[in-house]
Amino acid sequence: MINAFALTLSEIGIGKLEILVIGIVSLIFPTLFIIASKNLDAKGVFDWMMEKPNDWIGRK
Repeated sequence: MINAFALTLSEIGIGKLEILVIGIVSLIFPTLFIIASKNLDAKGVFDWMMEKPNDWIGRK
């Protein structure tokens, strides 16, 4: 039985290097996203803005 919708990775054109890069990115991106999310919450940004209100962009 032939499945018309299933393609192998070689048919798609993905080699070993691409698989390695996809694997590394899929491990690193969620970790860095979680770290960045904790630092970019609304309270954190507001506190950072209140530290130096005269340094805001557009305020001169």
